[in-house]
Amino acid sequence: MTHILLVHGAWHGAWCWDRLIEPLRAEGFTPHTIDLPGHGTRAAETQTLAAYAEAVAARLRELPGPAVLLGHSMGGQVISAAAELAPERITTLIYLCAFLCRSGESIFARAAGDDVTLLGPLLQPQADGRLTVADEGVKPAFYADCSDADIAFAKTRFVPQSPEPFAAELKVTEEKFGRLRRAYIVCENDKAIGAPKQRELIATSPVASELTLPTSHSPFFSAPAELAAAIRASLDTAP
Repeated sequence: MTHILLVHGAWHGAWCWDRLIEPLRAEGFTPHTIDLPGHGTRAAETQTLAAYAEAVAARLRELPGPAVLLGHSMGGQVISAAAELAPERITTLIYLCAFLCRSGESIFARAAGDDVTLLGPLLQPQADGRLTVADEGVKPAFYADCSDADIAFAKTRFVPQSPEPFAAELKVTEEKFGRLRRAYIVCENDKAIGAPKQRELIATSPVASELTLPTSHSPFFSAPAELAAAIRASLDTAP
């Protein structure tokens, strides 16, 4: 069995992977999840890119051996940062409609110029500086092809998101992060990170495998079996 650690994106938690666990097992994976600091069971903790990366690296070191590390959306920046801390614990990095930045780049910088995303006007700053997403935008931006039940499940679990992980610049090296195999799964109908933006990210940071799903931003809800198969195919694709 192939160990895989799933890293969620902004506003979410480990709960978003619930429907993907069994399909992953059927594809021969042993799945593991994590609540990043400030999310889910760790909601009281501080949300920073550094804290996220440290938490993921610590979780990787708890696993029985090296694992596939998958990041969704903002989680792409997190797995890149974690790879710099624990490259020996990772076999492949998989970016699921996620930010794949170069060293010195932030999510805010790379998100600029996305003509497809709906998120910008939907972000609502709170008194403490954290961001929420306007209720009317949650479905079109994140869950356009998801069931009402899944959307309701997610909305009750969202947490406000600090902008710090969006603004923090990634710091990685060729010797650590750069030596790892990378794969990308594009979500063609994504309205949080447009598919053209995803392909732009790939163009500036080439990957060993690029696959596409015809889904919104959240295939872990709308197409879990197809997503699990794509994750397996990402590993089976040469080189």
